[in-house]
Amino acid sequence: MPKPNTALTEAEWTIIKAVWDTEPCTAPVIHQKVRRQTAWSYSTVRTMMDRMVIKGLLTAARKHHPTVFGSAVTREEAQRGELFYALKHAFNGALTPMVQCLLGSGKFSAAELAELESLIKARKKGAKQD
Repeated sequence: MPKPNTALTEAEWTIIKAVWDTEPCTAPVIHQKVRRQTAWSYSTVRTMMDRMVIKGLLTAARKHHPTVFGSAVTREEAQRGELFYALKHAFNGALTPMVQCLLGSGKFSAAELAELESLIKARKKGAKQD
């Protein structure tokens, strides 16, 4: 089982997004999906997928030919890993400066800000009940 905060490399993100879109899948299918954007050879894709199995990011059913792959982490788990990596390394684990940085970018609509506010209020309410 992968660690909940597993960080993916940029190349692994490319592979796992293709797997999420097509799973269960084979390495030739993934190679076809990513080759235009990456120019990777089939052997590069297969090697990366095998390494991602070892890291606990993908599963592999080797009883089939070709091997059938699936994801071992959800989008949410992968996104959480990225978020916590950034929080730890770029903001020394401090949430407030990270949120200030995001909000300071000015790239949020009023609807998105209202949704964030609602999420925070719901979280506060849940914390008070604990």
